[in-house]
Amino acid sequence: MTEQDRVTVSDPHGPVNNGEGHQYVFYGAATDWMTRKGVESLRIALEDRVRLADRFVPPRGYRIAADHLEKPGSVVLLEGPPGSGRRAAAIMLLHGVGDDRNTDEERVRVEELPATAKDENRNDKPLTPGEGDRFLLDLSGITDEEEYTRAQRRLAVHRSKVQEAGAHMVVVLPSVMEYAHAPDFEPHRVKLERPRGVAVVTRYLRMDRMAFHPADLRSAGLQHLCDRSPMRELARLARLVKAARDSGRFGSDFAGWLDQAMHAVTDRAGEVGQQMVAVRTAPERALLLAAAVFEGSRADTVYEAWQRLLKEVGHKEEVTSEFAQTDFGERLKALGIERAPDGRLRFERLAYADAVRTYFWANFPGVRNGLRDWIGSAAELDGLTTDDQVDVVVRFGERSLAVRRPDDLFGLVVRWANDAARASSDPRAATALELGLRHEEFGGRFRRRMYECVTRSGSLSDGLARVLTTACHQSLGATHPDQAVVRLHHLAVRREGAAHGAREALLDLAGRDRRLYRLLIDRLRDRARPEQPGAHSHLHLLAELLRSDRAPDPPRWPDLFLGWKTVFSQPPTELWNPLVSSWLDAVADDRTQEMALDVMVRATHGRTAALHRLYVIACGWARSARHPSRAAVAALFWRHIDQAQYARPESKERAGAEPRITEEER
Repeated sequence: MTEQDRVTVSDPHGPVNNGEGHQYVFYGAATDWMTRKGVESLRIALEDRVRLADRFVPPRGYRIAADHLEKPGSVVLLEGPPGSGRRAAAIMLLHGVGDDRNTDEERVRVEELPATAKDENRNDKPLTPGEGDRFLLDLSGITDEEEYTRAQRRLAVHRSKVQEAGAHMVVVLPSVMEYAHAPDFEPHRVKLERPRGVAVVTRYLRMDRMAFHPADLRSAGLQHLCDRSPMRELARLARLVKAARDSGRFGSDFAGWLDQAMHAVTDRAGEVGQQMVAVRTAPERALLLAAAVFEGSRADTVYEAWQRLLKEVGHKEEVTSEFAQTDFGERLKALGIERAPDGRLRFERLAYADAVRTYFWANFPGVRNGLRDWIGSAAELDGLTTDDQVDVVVRFGERSLAVRRPDDLFGLVVRWANDAARASSDPRAATALELGLRHEEFGGRFRRRMYECVTRSGSLSDGLARVLTTACHQSLGATHPDQAVVRLHHLAVRREGAAHGAREALLDLAGRDRRLYRLLIDRLRDRARPEQPGAHSHLHLLAELLRSDRAPDPPRWPDLFLGWKTVFSQPPTELWNPLVSSWLDAVADDRTQEMALDVMVRATHGRTAALHRLYVIACGWARSARHPSRAAVAALFWRHIDQAQYARPESKERAGAEPRITEEER
């Protein structure tokens, strides 16, 4: 693989073999608190794919798919039952193509393509694969025949481009649409069957350094789970065994931990249902839900959240004194909630809070608007740490997405971001947006909502702009880099104060990847034409992008030529000085960059005024510091200028032509 190869995966670790269901993935230093709280923080890098590989159990048919994918230009279509680990298999197939050991891993990504037309924006550039690129297309969520027909037409276009470029693509097919598969794709289809469930559980437990014997996994109940449960449930079972061990509350032997985990997976929903039959009053039910959403927070904070929830659902306060009522501690004990020595609340039973939250969101649809508003205000209680806030947002977001209410989550993103008084991204808004973007079904909707925010007329709050910038830079930049460039570009040319941060994020993202760099140059050149609205802002951004410290290393001279040609063709010439000086500095520091001098001169197309301007800039640059290397570089630059200015008429066309660069120089 070359340094230009692109590899992108949307959620490369967390539950592997995860089949159906949702994963939540977070990026960047700004989200370090999530890792500490057990919310997995992922970056699209080799170590993440290696971590997934450590936990991955190949399903039957995987080897056949891997053999098909090895050839450049290959496309593999995976089909299999829900829960068989199709998506994880697709990621691992892409991970296994080629040899990453000698690759600059900061440049390696796997790109997930939009599954449906509604996931794309009209300003998003069509797929342009390069040799060795790797693409994932997950169609498993499509259930409508007409939509699937349209998806297959787009797939045919993608396949043609991938084959022509020598790239690789893996497609996950919907399990309910076998009758609608296009015949043309038949040679590329590979059937996967679920791996042995006990092997998946064993792999997870061993990676968590759990001490056990094979005989410990032979109970009839566990065998039943392993034979029937989706891979995501088996991964969850293994994580609960680890949670039971780490809590220190459920004994000290593996059998006890496993027993608690199995009860959590199989019995909790029924137990909550039984408790709700006994718990009939609004205060009791509200306290049960508040404790489930705010589990791990201090008792006083849960009390405040409980009182806010009662007001939100319209409960009337009792007229008696609080001293005459059942005290808070008794209420907690009656509901199976205990207060830890550090004052934080937790349920007595493992994973019971998860089941409580699931029950309320599933069985009280009439109060979901109230729950959204309650979370919007309660997530800012003074007693909450940043870790606590993230926990609350994740729990609310999981339930909202599970009941198909993504707009509840995005609405809170806007609310929290707009209210943020700090200079950095609000952690609640950032977490909520990440949850939405990482959701397999609703990620496209969140990307569209972001696009609507950055393109709408009118002002955009600095807080929301910061959150959108962070999400584009750290999240979309890894999973959907082209869409990240589009959204950051719109943010960067707005007039709000947060535009500077978006501009820096955009230039940084483009500078890491040659393809994105060329994409941004093309967008800016198109919008920097004098007749375009806001042309000056785009031209200014283009001039900054073309500086030596912003260009990919090594530079792609044809791309720079096109950008410089646009900048040098129109005023204001004050943009030229920092741009030209940066490249004169680069040549003075590294004489292998001398090509820049010739390419800049050619980009003027021999126009006398432009050449004179370059000459003046070089004179000022040479005088600004008395150093032999500066004088030599300036003299060389002047010779290129003289050759272009005094070239014979028949040579002028060649002087302004796009430079011919050798493959080594590229």
